[in-house]
Amino acid sequence: MNEVNRRQFVRDTVTTAAAASAAHLLTSSTLAAEGESGESAPQPPVGAFTKSFQDRSIPEVCRIFKQMGLDGLDLTVRRGGHIDPKDVATKLPEAAQAAKAVGTKILFLTTGITDADADAERLLATAAEVGVDRIKLGYYRYTTFGKLSRELKQVRQRIAAVVKLAGRYNVLPCIHVHSGNFIPSHGTQLYQLIEDFTPQEVGAYVDPLHMALEGGRDGWRQGLDLLAPWIALCSVKNFDWAKDKRDKQGQQLWRTRTVPPADGICPLPQFVDALKTLDYKGPYSLHSEYKSSHSFRQLDTDGCIAQTAIDLKYFRTLL
Repeated sequence: MNEVNRRQFVRDTVTTAAAASAAHLLTSSTLAAEGESGESAPQPPVGAFTKSFQDRSIPEVCRIFKQMGLDGLDLTVRRGGHIDPKDVATKLPEAAQAAKAVGTKILFLTTGITDADADAERLLATAAEVGVDRIKLGYYRYTTFGKLSRELKQVRQRIAAVVKLAGRYNVLPCIHVHSGNFIPSHGTQLYQLIEDFTPQEVGAYVDPLHMALEGGRDGWRQGLDLLAPWIALCSVKNFDWAKDKRDKQGQQLWRTRTVPPADGICPLPQFVDALKTLDYKGPYSLHSEYKSSHSFRQLDTDGCIAQTAIDLKYFRTLL
């Protein structure tokens, strides 16, 4: 398929997906109005990112999450994660079995994959084997001011290779929006990267903290609008600003802090409502990243467990 035809194919596919979503919303609204919908629709699954719990075994984390009322795990399978990529062929099936044993599941994997190499293929093959249908990719960096256009092109080529590899295993690679010197740093930039791929080839991992940090008053919402057909994952986290030192010119500097979802600058209820309007039903992942000096309070693992339970109770009210 030549480039022109491929672009048209992608646009047709995305348009069809958007139309189907709109039709679904209209049908759902009509049924609700007429009282014919029966039971209320099930809520999307809510899990938690295991980064803050990596000093506990995966079976123990599964038990803790199940007892808390979470639906599953956003499991770290990357260097320094719960599972090292070199051990994925043996450790990931064990993790899937541990989750199943307590009545929960692995919702998706957080990986370090950025290129289509042998490690990526082994991870994708094992994910498919245990029934994990989507993963978060690793990060691409913006390195040189004045060269962003070139770097976007290079990242797009690397993503294309990963998309092709992941397609062999029917695992959806999802790209996370991360503020700062990352590509993509905001929703519009992610749209630029993936607009020529279908939603069946690649997913968007949207993030209220990072999208509001870079997107201010409405950039986060416009990003969701553009990414609608591709949205396949969503984090749950928030931030605020704290005063830092002044620079040598006397300019006041600021730093961000991770805060509980209910306490931050991103209007999380509106963020979730926007996703509802887009008919998003994929996983949400609570990011209990409260262990670092960038947190509102520096918590230990037990503190993160307690705060995650509070965050979950709040977040359930938004769904």
